Amino acid sequence: MAGVQTAVALREQGFDGRITLIGAEPHPPYDRPPLSKAVLLGKAEGSAFEVDFDALGVELRLGLDVTGVRPADHEIDTPAGPVPYDALVLATGADPVTLPGTSGVPGVHLLRTVDDARRLRPVLDAQHDVVVVGAGWIGAEFTTAAREAGCTVTVVEAADRPLAGTMPAEIAAPMAAWYAEAGAELLTHARVAAVEPGTVLLADGRRIPAGAVLVGVGARPATAWLKGSGIALGPDGSVTADAHLRTSVPDVYAVGDCASFPSGRYGTRLLVHHWDNALQGPRTVAANILGGAPLPYDPVPYFWSEQFGRFVQYVGHHADAEETVWRGDPAGPSWSVCWLRDGALVAVLAVGRPRDLAQGRRLVEAGAALDPTLAADPSVPLKSAVRKP
Repeated sequence: MAGVQTAVALREQGFDGRITLIGAEPHPPYDRPPLSKAVLLGKAEGSAFEVDFDALGVELRLGLDVTGVRPADHEIDTPAGPVPYDALVLATGADPVTLPGTSGVPGVHLLRTVDDARRLRPVLDAQHDVVVVGAGWIGAEFTTAAREAGCTVTVVEAADRPLAGTMPAEIAAPMAAWYAEAGAELLTHARVAAVEPGTVLLADGRRIPAGAVLVGVGARPATAWLKGSGIALGPDGSVTADAHLRTSVPDVYAVGDCASFPSGRYGTRLLVHHWDNALQGPRTVAANILGGAPLPYDPVPYFWSEQFGRFVQYVGHHADAEETVWRGDPAGPSWSVCWLRDGALVAVLAVGRPRDLAQGRRLVEAGAALDPTLAADPSVPLKSAVRKP
């Protein structure tokens, strides 16, 4: 997404030079969100972008690994030989974290690429007993698809709740009930000791039948290939881009899942592994490649997830919020949560309340202060809960 959108944005903003888009996968560039939905369930063969690269004058070099960058020479290295650049955009995304000891074990799957989704289709078609390791966003989406296909699903989560890495306990608690409602079993405080053919062995000795295992325990920036390049990486492996998405070396930019950036809005460095970031960032990169006054990148992060018959949306960054305001009953089909810092709205989670999300997004962008009492009334539009000066 980030690479394609950078090429598109360059052309839209008037760049008329040569653009080369290099990707390790052999497939034409495609969108990832449908992989855990329509592609996985066989309702679509793929999700290729509807972009005419020939008409845009973009050269695609597919199935080609990039093994290194030599900034002093303005070249990248590939098995087909070096490729020179005037400006280089790193948009390598993230790699899924694997489960130690599962390499080569039959029936263990990841879900990141279109090939992953196609390998998982027969698993769902055969209605295998499936074990999902990790109750994060991808684990929930895959569980939803597997239950729709008629599979028996057990979800194994090492933490005490789903979404432990992204949501506070009180927010995740009602979401845990969604698994049982969908007919899936959620096991928390459950660590995987080993995966054997047909079985997942937990640390407490339990054995869970597993015709297939889906590992969804997170992703890391795909930046190992940058070692020795002089391009600075953070402790999380992300390229530490500046406020203009420039890396630590001249003429090299980074965007999407592989890059972190300093947020002036939130006063911290953000690493955002979501589709919207890969859509928005390229516009800033393209503008800064073309020159002129440097354009800062300071978005309000946004993502969505479709799981268990619910449309879940989130906007903002709640890590340093001081107050949590609930709108609606979390046991019901639709509710939302607002996070406030110094009285201002900094983040919104909306479950089946798209209007809350749409209005909340504008209010977060504006730094609007809310009246907590009004905001807690789900019948009051969020925009009407803005505190009067």
